[in-house]
Amino acid sequence: MKVEEAYNLWAKTYDSDSNKTRDLDKIVTRISLTNLEDKNILELGCGTGKNTEFLVENSKSVFAMDFSEKMLKVAKEKVKAENVTFKVQDLTKNWELQNETFDIVLGNLVLEHIENLKPIFQESFRVLKSNGILFLCELHPFKQIGGSKAKFSEEEIRINSFIHDISEFISAGLEVGFELVECKEWRKNKNSPLEETPRLISFKFSKKVIT
Repeated sequence: MKVEEAYNLWAKTYDSDSNKTRDLDKIVTRISLTNLEDKNILELGCGTGKNTEFLVENSKSVFAMDFSEKMLKVAKEKVKAENVTFKVQDLTKNWELQNETFDIVLGNLVLEHIENLKPIFQESFRVLKSNGILFLCELHPFKQIGGSKAKFSEEEIRINSFIHDISEFISAGLEVGFELVECKEWRKNKNSPLEETPRLISFKFSKKVIT
């Protein structure tokens, strides 16, 4: 099923459905992003605001974008704050945001739905200030290869997705000028044996300072 159509259908139950990937992503984001008090943040694929709530409470401002109007409707009802702006946005199109506006750009569980990663990295680099951080947390490609993908409802409606190798994320970032700061793999239980396939992978990229 097409991405926008699927997430519009999923919006009403996204927060209440059992979803280990969604729940782990919330934990990873809160562990990975700290000292946000003076930061202006751009959130890609904010969905129903599962991470927007945390970002709004801990940062200076949040500009949250998503391609699903109905997911954004839920987010707006849930996250009522003066320092947040929501916008319907196809992330594969020009974002119509000014250059060097944000301290942090983050995307969570969104790039599996985008075939070509490079434009996302290019736009992120453009809107970030010098030394700004791009944080990504995505379904691990090993899980995807094993058959995992975003799905919902009793009929397990599966949403269009693409498998991106770890090297593809890294290469796309380096090619547009980012430096790789961190790459981590996450399991649903940190005490699980290493043989368990990681559920998520996260990256931190830094925008180089040009001197």
